[in-house]
Amino acid sequence: EGQLAESGGGSVQAGGSLTLSCTAAGFTSHDFHMGWYRQVPGNECELVSSISANGRTYYEDPVKGRFTISQDGAKNTVYLQMNNMSCEDTYVYICAASRKPQPRLTRCGSGGARGDSFWGLGTRVSISS
Repeated sequence: EGQLAESGGGSVQAGGSLTLSCTAAGFTSHDFHMGWYRQVPGNECELVSSISANGRTYYEDPVKGRFTISQDGAKNTVYLQMNNMSCEDTYVYICAASRKPQPRLTRCGSGGARGDSFWGLGTRVSISS
């Protein structure tokens, strides 16, 4: 069964940077649509950024110009480089993989498989002013 493991979260001051990593096991991330979500109240997940199986990237407006999504096929890992962060970026960030394009809003997974997608457990990002 496929699994995703996030890392790289932490606490930084406003204006700082973090790089999140999402490593896949049991499947090839390049064959999937990979997405980074932020968890909001009600266990809903809002899409932050995604990269499709053919490499097309997508960013929600609040992070355009500040965040960059990329992937390393050799490491089976997707990254989210976050620059010029603000307190509004404080969330738990969760990685997801799907055979279909990532929806912009969905119920968060809780690790492991859910339907035709895989979800990580998340990594916490906290920005202080």
